[in-house]
Amino acid sequence: MNSYEALAGAYDVLTEDVQHRRRAEYLHRQFRKSPIPVETVLDLGCGTGSIACLLALKGYAVTAVDASEEMLTVAAGKAASLSVERLPFFLHQSMARLRLLEPVDAAVSTLDAINYLTRPGDVRETFRRVFRYLKPGGRFLFDVNSPYKLRRMDGQVWLDETEDVYCVWRTEFSREVCTYWVDLFERRRDGSWQRSCEEHRERAYEPEELTQWLREAGFTKITVTGDMTGKPPAPEEDRLIFLCEKPR
Repeated sequence: MNSYEALAGAYDVLTEDVQHRRRAEYLHRQFRKSPIPVETVLDLGCGTGSIACLLALKGYAVTAVDASEEMLTVAAGKAASLSVERLPFFLHQSMARLRLLEPVDAAVSTLDAINYLTRPGDVRETFRRVFRYLKPGGRFLFDVNSPYKLRRMDGQVWLDETEDVYCVWRTEFSREVCTYWVDLFERRRDGSWQRSCEEHRERAYEPEELTQWLREAGFTKITVTGDMTGKPPAPEEDRLIFLCEKPR
């Protein structure tokens, strides 16, 4: 089964601890520091649209892109209930094949979506396309799971459980790729349980190689920090944030 085909419906319940509101507020603060006014935002790898919806509530015109139709279905349903002038606009595209009709003022990619690009060539192409569709002076901000985090996940098992969902994550790290095997059990209306299995893969990228690929794409003023800290990352940092700009 493809990544997020079954997990899409349970994703929000299983990720309540990722602090979407705090992350959206952090992005908002970064937009206010942008060299150009930020009105239009691209959300790459938007998943179920939590960040896109929160940014829309702050008044941004959001174009949100994801490769999973199932995740976008959940996102569209979530966005439909928003009381905003401009609802997020969702596109079914892979990040490395990004195509927009108009340039945007800022671009973001949150919660390790970039790690899901397990081929370095796809990361480099994604950076080139983001650069192409950013306005001069626009900022690109994304986060990744650090190599430190992904390597220490080798051989780990996690359990997530709610009243209606039971999820087992098993992981293996090999050749710079962390593979997650996900067994998902969901309670049906009749009380029985339905089991689904998925495989997810994330590649560990060193900060130096991501920085080099951003430079090759044309970005400048590249900084790397800990997760929403604004400070240089610690040696044992789980999540890294990259911030860069397209020259004016």
